[in-house]
Amino acid sequence: MSERVGDDDERRGVRTFTPDFLTELFRNPLDPGYEDAAQARARRGGSPRPGWTVSPVSLVLIVLLGFLCAVAYRQTTAEESGRAQARSGLVAQIKQRQADTDAMSERADQLRDEVNRQREAQLSGSQASRLRNLAASTGLGRVRGDGVVVRLEDGPSGQDGLGGANVGPSQVLYSDLQGVANDLWGAGAEAIAINGQRLTATSTIRNAGQAILVDFRPVTGPYEVSAIGPRSMRERYEASRSALTMRKVAQDTGLSFGVRQVDDLTLPAAPEPRLRYAEPAVSPSVSPSGGGSPSPSGGGR
Repeated sequence: MSERVGDDDERRGVRTFTPDFLTELFRNPLDPGYEDAAQARARRGGSPRPGWTVSPVSLVLIVLLGFLCAVAYRQTTAEESGRAQARSGLVAQIKQRQADTDAMSERADQLRDEVNRQREAQLSGSQASRLRNLAASTGLGRVRGDGVVVRLEDGPSGQDGLGGANVGPSQVLYSDLQGVANDLWGAGAEAIAINGQRLTATSTIRNAGQAILVDFRPVTGPYEVSAIGPRSMRERYEASRSALTMRKVAQDTGLSFGVRQVDDLTLPAAPEPRLRYAEPAVSPSVSPSGGGSPSPSGGGR
């Protein structure tokens, strides 16, 4: 059904549309004003689009900017070989020093065994036995016996929660190793080592960035916490807080956690500790007048 535009509407200037409006819109999408402007420009003989004009100052700036970019690129490519050579030299030094450290550690172990043999040769049987027991209990002697091994390993990368629970990342944290070691001590462990690093009364387990340090020595996964102790140690540890927590974390994040009984474990001795002893502070000197005020060298505030 069509509508007719009335004369009154035309005289009043009322805008009305016929059913052919959509057809006309798709047929002539360009606004008539643009078309009129293009025709007027063509009659004047002008170009459809004005050309670009560059001032001399702009041209100089463009040339200078291009020159600076070329110089920077040339310097960067020229220094790349020097940086690569310096990097390879540093890597070689690190590997060499690591090898030297391993050799010195092995030599230190040999000398320690030789010292122990010489010491026992000079002591009587009871004294040597007592010394071995003290060394084993303090971590300064190698021990052997039945025990438990707790194994922890990082989960798949990028997998922070299988069950949607907020239980932390799927990587083993230093606090996890702390909890395992403490609960093993509580379960009756007599000697503990983490990846071959023997724990003593002064041992520390901490992190430095993404690395885990045991007595300032880095350890990498999988992590094995080995403990020597009585037969009941495994059962007591299985009921500990760290074991229950780690099983929950393993279930929710994909982290690997396991406990197994092992016969005939051997744990190495810990390095000789560097003990520092406290000394009494020197009391401030008293002035000859007897007033009790400290002298300038006494450190008074």
